[in-house]
Amino acid sequence: MPKIQAESFPLIAAIDLGSNSFHMVLAKADRTEIRPLERLGEKVQLGAGLDDQHQLSEEAMQRGLDCLRRFAQLINGLPKGVVRIVATNALREARNRNEFIRRANEVLGHPVEVISGREEARLIYLGVSHTLPSAAGKRLVVDIGGGSTEFIIGENFEPLLRESLQMGSVSYTRNHFADGKITPARYAQAYTAARLELMAIENALQRLGWQEAVGSSGTIRAVGQAIQSGGYSNGEVTAEGIAWLKRKLFKLGDVDKLDMDGIKPDRRAIFPAGLAVLEALFDALQLQTMTYSDGALREGVLYDLLGRHHHEDVRERTLGSLMERYHVDVEQAARVEAKALSALEQVAAAWNLEDESHRELLSWAARVHEIGLDIAHYHYHKHGAYLIEHSDLAGFSRKDQQMLALLVRGHRRNIPRDKFSEFGSDDGDKLVRLCILLRVAILFHHIRGTQEMPRVQFRAGERELELTFPDGWLNANPLTQADFEQEAEWLARVGYTIRVC
Repeated sequence: MPKIQAESFPLIAAIDLGSNSFHMVLAKADRTEIRPLERLGEKVQLGAGLDDQHQLSEEAMQRGLDCLRRFAQLINGLPKGVVRIVATNALREARNRNEFIRRANEVLGHPVEVISGREEARLIYLGVSHTLPSAAGKRLVVDIGGGSTEFIIGENFEPLLRESLQMGSVSYTRNHFADGKITPARYAQAYTAARLELMAIENALQRLGWQEAVGSSGTIRAVGQAIQSGGYSNGEVTAEGIAWLKRKLFKLGDVDKLDMDGIKPDRRAIFPAGLAVLEALFDALQLQTMTYSDGALREGVLYDLLGRHHHEDVRERTLGSLMERYHVDVEQAARVEAKALSALEQVAAAWNLEDESHRELLSWAARVHEIGLDIAHYHYHKHGAYLIEHSDLAGFSRKDQQMLALLVRGHRRNIPRDKFSEFGSDDGDKLVRLCILLRVAILFHHIRGTQEMPRVQFRAGERELELTFPDGWLNANPLTQADFEQEAEWLARVGYTIRVC
């Protein structure tokens, strides 16, 4: 499938499946800018449905799916590639997330991606940076979510440091304010828990420094508006205002009594926990004031999506940095990539690999399949797979990284069929086929160098691959012939036949 050009998709959409709220933005794409047309948001509190075993309750899943059915009406009919749906901490934590994701995919008709905390931080910063005017110096951006809090220091549109901590308004409400009672002791427990989390990152943040602090979450907006109602600010969050607001909460003593400007009824239950987290980070980072930005994760997703279609794909930069860090032989990687993509073009229809995502995945795997060599030659394919799966790769979802890691893991010797089957029968079979194409491309360039390789015709059947070489070429190149004979034995173990003639 060819990459969709910006002119052909005037509408793009981003959906953010947060631990507290689900948000959606439908926008018009105008070259490198977006113009929001519709904004929807609902307090789903998906994170509140996680039990002690990190299982998401059926009730919570139904709340989420009901919300997504309403969202689906606005994106019905939009082509693949112009809608991006990202899920954050609640689904990062949920052990049964695949069940919810499967049902959500059916409702929306577009795939749900679970992103890492640092990838969430990158996208938040992107959204904030495009919303605020440019400013000299570095900017600290903080987003207090339902299950996690993200911290980013960046300059202009470039994040310099990204962190994500396991603390949020929904999870801290469940742990410290479950019955809605607000006492100094409970608040102190939530505050202390947040300070302990912050100890892991506060020194790194302060060393880098910033000239401006910005908040981007509903919690920070609500606190700022509540402080403004008391006359302690013009809408920004201040240390003095937090102290006043905390005293007021103690006097009220119950979340049902939080009838204040800026605190919507559906936010009252989680407000004390959010304030405790905010006060903790104000103290840890020695902040006096923090302004608010409407830009957030969903806006960042839109700009990131737009960038992918304007040849500014952050994933390309990420892979380039990875290759440089692990000293990849870029000429060899390019040779393997070209051969793999050439083979894909010939068998894509027969093997049902015509989606652009298949081409991207194979291209990425060819470029980074040797990064493990920088660790050790022995089992370098396993080292490479580990590095890819467990690194913070900007622009990649968790599933992207797992699939890419699996192709690198399977590019030589035994193909771990059980690992491929974890992606389901359909996706697993397609990944095996991509892995076979990668392996074959590597065999063509087993002897490194720029020697001219023959033009080979590829034909594919359901579980077979046939390669036709020029007459006499294999006899004149016995090492390649031996490689393919060995490859036939490896592929037979996963039920595939390869023939060369």
